[in-house]
Amino acid sequence: MALDLKVNGQRPAVEAGPAIPSEVDMAQLERIFRTLKSATGEPAVPDHAARQARLKALEHLLLENAAALSEAVSRDFGNRSIHETQLLEVFPALQAVRGAQKHLRSWMKPRRGWASMWFLPARTQLRFQPLGLVGIIVPWNYPVLLAIGPLVAALAAGNRAMIKMSELTPHAGELLAALVGRYFSSGQLAVVNGGPATGKAFASLPFDHLLFTGSTAVGRHVMRAAAENLTPVTLELGGKSPAIVGTDFPISVAAERIIFGKCLNAGQTCIAPDYVLLPKGSETQFITAARAAVGRFYPLLRDNPDYTNIIDDRHAQRLAGYLQDARAKGAVVIEINPAGEDLSACRKIAPALVTRVNDGMRIMQDEIFGPLLPLLSYESLDEAIGYVNNHPRPLALYYFSNAGPSVERVLNETTAGGVTVNETLLHISQENLPFGGVGPSGMGHYHGRFGFETLSKQKAVFYQSRLNGLKLFWPPFGKRFEGLIRLLLR
Repeated sequence: MALDLKVNGQRPAVEAGPAIPSEVDMAQLERIFRTLKSATGEPAVPDHAARQARLKALEHLLLENAAALSEAVSRDFGNRSIHETQLLEVFPALQAVRGAQKHLRSWMKPRRGWASMWFLPARTQLRFQPLGLVGIIVPWNYPVLLAIGPLVAALAAGNRAMIKMSELTPHAGELLAALVGRYFSSGQLAVVNGGPATGKAFASLPFDHLLFTGSTAVGRHVMRAAAENLTPVTLELGGKSPAIVGTDFPISVAAERIIFGKCLNAGQTCIAPDYVLLPKGSETQFITAARAAVGRFYPLLRDNPDYTNIIDDRHAQRLAGYLQDARAKGAVVIEINPAGEDLSACRKIAPALVTRVNDGMRIMQDEIFGPLLPLLSYESLDEAIGYVNNHPRPLALYYFSNAGPSVERVLNETTAGGVTVNETLLHISQENLPFGGVGPSGMGHYHGRFGFETLSKQKAVFYQSRLNGLKLFWPPFGKRFEGLIRLLLR
């Protein structure tokens, strides 16, 4: 990737970041909202050139501040791998911006068609118009990508946008707010920071569309607040995303790929594998391969800049609580700490495999959001599919198999927001595929053209022809009408 995350050959100093932001009060929120809603001096329906200019400004923001944004995110985590931020946030955000620029003209073009046969020679058209003001609520785990990704869709569709950053990433939030002030006018885009009170107030504003990324529990509150204003919502939530390893697939290869997907960002990824279903009798082989993979990826944990911290003490305690609860209920915890380091003085948690789990354990009830991986076994593919289907529909599902019929079975017989076959995570990085959950893992979708359409009003237009037969159906109704309606209802 041709992005240099250095400034004058050096990384920016950590202490050079902005101050932690203070809570934004309701009066400030409403002033920002009114400014964006009125959009004084901004076109109500920006043309192609205006939208391209905004997307180009966003591209420059990313390219010129990639290093500073990566350092800000690292400060917020205590240590977040700069390389992970580059790979998982800056690069896909930049690709989303460039993809929108490339395809915007075709997305904006009205789609024409003929009317149904009874109305010919009339014709129809589908036009895409901006909704107006889009609200975007950003989680802490990928603050750059999950702010920029929805923003690309909003700007491509011709909307203004207002972004609420997470209180757990204040440095990234304050930096992005300052950068937006430099690259955009106050009538186009604004970023606000603050804690739960600000978030609650933000969700209660009468946006034309609200896109939230976060937990299912908070998503319920956001949807409830939006309902008061009849604001349509896109909810990108989470859940327990399973990985199923087929009987034909090499266990060592599956283990390596699953561990890679699980340990990126220390498992703090909404589509990270949340548990693994293994063919009965292969658990020991998976554990051996997983140990070897962690040892290769992260030979050290404590002082390794490539292994990310847990975001804060509360989440670290939550993860420790899962292990404590599982042990108390009969599970076996296999910690993978290659150098045997003492991690008690930092917010790093060693990857851990958990066996002998059951649904009565908290680790099998909550989305884990950390480097803990329960292992279950199955005797038949029917059993594995049944287990997935007997639980809430996940945001992602991973199946490892080279057998075409079994892949088709899993794809056809399970429901998930998205699927990657023989790898993890990668479906989210495909701009030509929609990203979104189903049921408790979310509603609606975006990415690429799908995001443009989600954040556009798709206006239906019917063009009546000069020559048409509608008069035949005008009242007063009589024998002619009755004959025609019998023909229509045959």
